Amino acid sequence: MKITALIPAYRPTQALVDVVRGLKREGFDRIVVVDDGSGPDFAAHFEAVRAEGAELLRHAVNLGKGAALKTGINAIYVEGEADSGVVTVDADGQHLAEDAARVADSLRQAPGALVLGARAFGDAPLRSRIGNELTRFLFRLVHSITLKDTQTGLRAFGPDFARRLLTLPSQRYEFELDMLILARRLGLDFVETPIATVYLDGNRASHFDPVLDSVRIYFSLFRFSIAGLVAALIDNSVFALAFALGASVLASQCAGRAVAVVVNYLMLKRMVFHSVENDKVAGAKYLASVVVFGAVSYGLIMAGQGLLGMPVLATKIVVETAIFLANYLVQRLMVFKEGQP
Repeated sequence: MKITALIPAYRPTQALVDVVRGLKREGFDRIVVVDDGSGPDFAAHFEAVRAEGAELLRHAVNLGKGAALKTGINAIYVEGEADSGVVTVDADGQHLAEDAARVADSLRQAPGALVLGARAFGDAPLRSRIGNELTRFLFRLVHSITLKDTQTGLRAFGPDFARRLLTLPSQRYEFELDMLILARRLGLDFVETPIATVYLDGNRASHFDPVLDSVRIYFSLFRFSIAGLVAALIDNSVFALAFALGASVLASQCAGRAVAVVVNYLMLKRMVFHSVENDKVAGAKYLASVVVFGAVSYGLIMAGQGLLGMPVLATKIVVETAIFLANYLVQRLMVFKEGQP
């Protein structure tokens, strides 16, 4: 398998030129660099990599790392060989060329896998260690996949998966987490190849915004929670209103569920699991799960009210918080099955 090296770059230093030279020494025949709207002050670095033989693509404005990767992937398959693999390499010099070659070799050995260059984090900056550990934990909790390094930018994948990546809507750093989620949904194997951990000058060259980009990344992980929160707000508001107007617990429960169910279904199908399953099939399974969990919730609410003397609305919130994880697992494994987008 021929493999193209793809480098997204935003406001790079001289390290970008060194990266390209290293990749050439390691035998990469094709190297694609995407200037993600860096501006005229950085033109010299990009002209230098063009002089080294790299292909240069440009964004007029900064669109984000994910957008740059998709621009490069699209160009690779529009203008290159249909069966070429891709290895993504960061522009700041923190991925060694020999590690990029090792990751590419891992892909040749497992062409249907997503290969990740896995770093050890013993000497990494504190923010990088904390960010990786937190994302690893949450990814394992939400998607049942254990990875050593969820944030590595050194990755390799084959042409079929590369084309699927072009359909992802994410544009910035969250694209790399959505890549993992997509691979999980498609049933790809994850291959982690150990690589060196290199942080230059405390990782100051990174353009990762610890606030905004973290929010985007964790939004990708917590889409189900957000969809559930929206549905819960609608459900509980309608429940409280109906109960205050004199409706019974059962009638209030049905009213709340009826209003929230449509919004929640659409959010889960389109935003969380990206399922293309027929609405009649998915809708029937979803409604069945709503009925079952609604019955369980109703029974527990009545038990909490009758046995413990708790207020109805407070009991409802406690009960539905407690069954949240079970509901998630049922939706993921039985209703939408994290269907292929």
